Amino acid sequence: MWLAPEEVLLANALWVTERANPFFLLQRRRGHGKGGGLTGLLVGTLDVVLDSSARVAPYRILHQTLDSQIYWAVACGSSRKEITKHWEWLENNLLQTLAIFDNTEDITTFVKGKIHGIIAEENKNQQPQGEEDPGKFKEAELKMRKQFGMPEGEKLVNYYSCSFWKGRVPRQGWLYLTVNHLCFYSFLLGKEVTLIVQWVDVTQLEKNATLLFPECIKVSTRDSELYFSMFLNISETFKLMEQLANIAMRQLLDNKSFMEDMLLPKPSKPLKNISALKRDLDARAKNEWYRATFRLPKDERLDGHTDCTLWTPFNKIHILGQMFVSNNYICFASKAEEACHLIIPLREVTIVEKADSSSVLPSPLSISTKSKMTFLFANLKDRDFLVQRISDFLQRTSSKKLCNNGGARKKSCDDQTCEETPEQSPSSTPEVSPASPFDNRLASFCADKVPTASQGLLKLFETNPKKVSESLWAKEKMKEESWNIHFFEYGRGMCMYRTAKTRELVLKGIPENLRGELWLLFSGAWNEMVTHPGYYADLVEQSVGKYSLATEEIERDLHRSMPEHPAFQNDLGIAALRRVLTAYAFRNPTIGYCQAMNIVTSVLLLYCNEEEAFWLLVALCERMLPDYYNTRVVGALVDQGIFEELTRDCLPQLSEKMQDLGVISSISLSWFLTLFLSVMPFESAVVIVDCFFYEGIKVILQASLAILDANMEKLLNCSDEGEAMTVLGRYLDNVVNQHSVSPPIPHHHSLLTSGDEPPVKIDIFELIKTAYEKFGHLKADDIEQMRFKQRLKVIHSLEDTAKRSVVRAVSGDIGFSMQELEDLYVVFKAKHLMSCYWGNHIVTSQHDQSLPYLEQYRINIEQFRELFAALTPWSCGLHTPVLAERMFRLLDENKDALINFKEFATGMSGMYHGDLTEKLKLLYKLHLPPALSAEEAESALEATNYFTDDNTTKETGVQEDKASRERSSKEQEEKGTSPQDYRYHLRMWAKEKDAKKETIKDLPKMSQEQFIELCKTLYNMFSEDPAEQELYHAIATVASLLLRIGEVGKKFSHQPPRKAGDCKANSSQDVASEEESPTSEQSQNSTVERYPQANVEDKASGDGQPEKHQEESQLFVDGGGEGPGSPIQMLSDDETKDDMSMSSYSMVSTGSLQCEDIADDTVLVGCEAGSSAARYGSTIDTDWSISFEQVLASVLTETALVNYLEKKIDITQKIKEQKKVERQHSSSSDYELSSVTG
Repeated sequence: MWLAPEEVLLANALWVTERANPFFLLQRRRGHGKGGGLTGLLVGTLDVVLDSSARVAPYRILHQTLDSQIYWAVACGSSRKEITKHWEWLENNLLQTLAIFDNTEDITTFVKGKIHGIIAEENKNQQPQGEEDPGKFKEAELKMRKQFGMPEGEKLVNYYSCSFWKGRVPRQGWLYLTVNHLCFYSFLLGKEVTLIVQWVDVTQLEKNATLLFPECIKVSTRDSELYFSMFLNISETFKLMEQLANIAMRQLLDNKSFMEDMLLPKPSKPLKNISALKRDLDARAKNEWYRATFRLPKDERLDGHTDCTLWTPFNKIHILGQMFVSNNYICFASKAEEACHLIIPLREVTIVEKADSSSVLPSPLSISTKSKMTFLFANLKDRDFLVQRISDFLQRTSSKKLCNNGGARKKSCDDQTCEETPEQSPSSTPEVSPASPFDNRLASFCADKVPTASQGLLKLFETNPKKVSESLWAKEKMKEESWNIHFFEYGRGMCMYRTAKTRELVLKGIPENLRGELWLLFSGAWNEMVTHPGYYADLVEQSVGKYSLATEEIERDLHRSMPEHPAFQNDLGIAALRRVLTAYAFRNPTIGYCQAMNIVTSVLLLYCNEEEAFWLLVALCERMLPDYYNTRVVGALVDQGIFEELTRDCLPQLSEKMQDLGVISSISLSWFLTLFLSVMPFESAVVIVDCFFYEGIKVILQASLAILDANMEKLLNCSDEGEAMTVLGRYLDNVVNQHSVSPPIPHHHSLLTSGDEPPVKIDIFELIKTAYEKFGHLKADDIEQMRFKQRLKVIHSLEDTAKRSVVRAVSGDIGFSMQELEDLYVVFKAKHLMSCYWGNHIVTSQHDQSLPYLEQYRINIEQFRELFAALTPWSCGLHTPVLAERMFRLLDENKDALINFKEFATGMSGMYHGDLTEKLKLLYKLHLPPALSAEEAESALEATNYFTDDNTTKETGVQEDKASRERSSKEQEEKGTSPQDYRYHLRMWAKEKDAKKETIKDLPKMSQEQFIELCKTLYNMFSEDPAEQELYHAIATVASLLLRIGEVGKKFSHQPPRKAGDCKANSSQDVASEEESPTSEQSQNSTVERYPQANVEDKASGDGQPEKHQEESQLFVDGGGEGPGSPIQMLSDDETKDDMSMSSYSMVSTGSLQCEDIADDTVLVGCEAGSSAARYGSTIDTDWSISFEQVLASVLTETALVNYLEKKIDITQKIKEQKKVERQHSSSSDYELSSVTG
């Protein structure tokens, strides 16, 4: 490539001049290419350590003038070919012009101007797709690609200088972090280290310091542990590695590969040595933190943040913190944790104005909202720019603003002076609100007039106040009054100041009347509901009457959702629950419905109207409990891992006992998935739910630890899991809420009494208080860090489970050992993942975690071709890809152009572990349809047959194919819409189980062209075998024998018995065939003798015109020449395929077999002049055929063939080599450093 001219003072230091003229030098880096000796090793080491561009561009061209000692670098190249092209251009275009100049300075100025002009022209052509990556970074990306053989699709994120510890010796080099791989390269004095690790293979990432290693990063995979140290900024590197590993895990989990975020704001000036991808990942990390901290919708993007102070009227001070501005929100977080959090939706903002600066209050900014609240920020560094950004966002917000912003609850949430919520006045008529369109539409779905959509079910099934003591009502009223005072001081609604005081009130319990409102605010569900008016009503309308597996599961679980509560003992509550769950399954088919969602949703419906309950469920499933409710409950398993880790740290004496008993895995799923609602009395569990919506998963973990701590002595004395479960069950069943104004609901979830002692009652508020006192050190950021670490373990564990399940399912019918199958599975999965990274996106779309394990990883024909070439024992040289394609078509039974692991392993097993008959049968089937495709037939004769005798067959085949397609699409339709999905799968499984094993007699006969293809394959297979010549002679003998057998068989099939249907279908052809078919051997011989042996090779190449007349005359195909008495089915599937799948060879003879693939010195035994093989084979004979039994019998006569087919071959070595190829992509690189090591 051309370079902007740079000064070079020492032209010959570390470079060797290869060409020179008066104005230019072409140089090569010392040590590059052949030889180099010690100097080359030193230079190579220096280049790697200093990250010199000479590593990737070992050739350069310098401009020089006679009198000057200064040289100018004008071009560089990675290969001799590239640099020679530049050199020739300079010689042809500049040398004569430069000779005219008298002044050397003018020469240099002219050359520099010319080179700048060329570069500008090149850049102009590349401008449209040019990314803002700096030049140094692009150079590093080029090095990465060349060194590790990565394709264009693999993007470099960042690279770092570091040391890799090999044993106890550090190797200084460069660590390249790409989207899908971690790569390291080092070259020190001839010792080269190349590492490539896929992020999906990383099982653990740790940053630690030991005596042996200084501060280092440990990367663990299943096979090895890698240590990297001596980073300039280890924290930045580790954080980026975590992000990339996390993205890889997400890809395994939900098949969403990494895509660049095109909506990110572009930087005003290019960032030095930072790629667009690195900037993208940094922005993602900030966005995720921002959304999680302030509970904002998933599509919210942080625009920027700045340090500032916020005036807090409740304590009359300025709090130091940071302001965050995004598309729809202004947020504030204090530096001191929990001092103050603030969320201001831009939809609520009415005025943004700059106040007057003073020494006390520099650069103040005032923001007013509709609820008459004013927020005063100060100490803003770039206030004018900030105001401009907020104004821009406000303009966009106003254009999207809802027409109607009223609503009873909206008013109560946004107006700090309002003390009454709509739930306190259920008789009030619903005002215009985002929920009101739903109220109108609900009439068509709900027979009852009760406005389920406008209030919680608890109001409809209200407790009789007479049943509750006055003291409890008084306490409840005091709680409400405390909250009203809080609203007055701190604001009400989304713009409330959230402080330690707020948390304190939440921990004391939220009053029944405020519960729904505060859940919506603290979870962030309120924001999504207000910005999506009518969304829930639309979903309900769309999902009514739709059936799926999810709706069937929902129906099954409806009556199991809090059956003790009167709200769910009637159709009204059940109908509301059905609508919410079905609407969510319709919104998010990836999750659909998961058990435990019904319990949580039923509680939400008690305190909220349907729409609010729906948005709370969205917040739970998609933000607050990520991945909890998918098919493999990954999120719950991740948090279970965190719980185990916390138990080890906080309760070390109990941890080992719990592991021995195996209790944690049993308890944590039910505790976490239902937020204790299924294991604790309802009125107690709902207090934990209050805390959860305010604090997140931290509360659940703290409460779980407190429960174990309270039962420590009893648990240490337990002898088995059942006893431990009983202890915990009895404890949880006696956690009571003595302040509840709801009547106690019978709770039947745990194993109750034992012994005569009455159980001890535990107050829920005491339990929560203890949890905060003892385990309050937990921080949200620490939990996120632990979640990442556990996610690696959980997903790898699930992948291992999937691997074991698949291997167990496959192992019964296949000859490979379990270990061999596991190794094969790893290679197969790696090939699938490669396609996800860089390959065919059709394949990636097929990777669906909801599918059975066996179907989750599938490969297409390109990937199969590569695996087949690497693993097959039947290496056929240039013919291998053809054989691979035939094998793929044979294995792809459902014709979806993808094969799963079972199909792949079946094919491999046939080649490795079958006996002689099985291997020969596989080879035989590879040369019959569907393995042998119609496209492989190239002769003109096939075209003739296509338009004559095959018409009826073709039409029938097309009709059958169409019918089968319609049938399968109908089945597919039924499968997608009926609730009988599992029955369909069971039927298919039973059918597969009952399939009869194929016998030799079931195999169709082989035509002459198919036989030629089989011979061609066999000749290619033997080309690399030690007994090559012996095998060639053997196959020649067998081929000759089979040609004769086919001819003899034909004599007995001239007048075959026919079925009435056959005669009727082929009446016109029958006449022609009977009149014109040869009736004696003499007529056949005379046909052959017309074309002497000298012409055979020409004919074999496909020139079949002289025989056209004869082929046209032989219109009747007699079903493959079956013997007398055998049933002939003219239009059977096998025969149809035979007719339509002809080989590219139109003739068969000794010459045709030798023409391409047989060595020149091969002798066909029994093929002397005038032999039957020569006589019978000079035209493609549609009457000629042989059976598998005949092929088997003929092969058994040749010891060399028998030995070859019975030879045992071990696949293990081939699998190891394939794994090495996948790890060492650098083998595909043309970089020549490796020659230095020689």
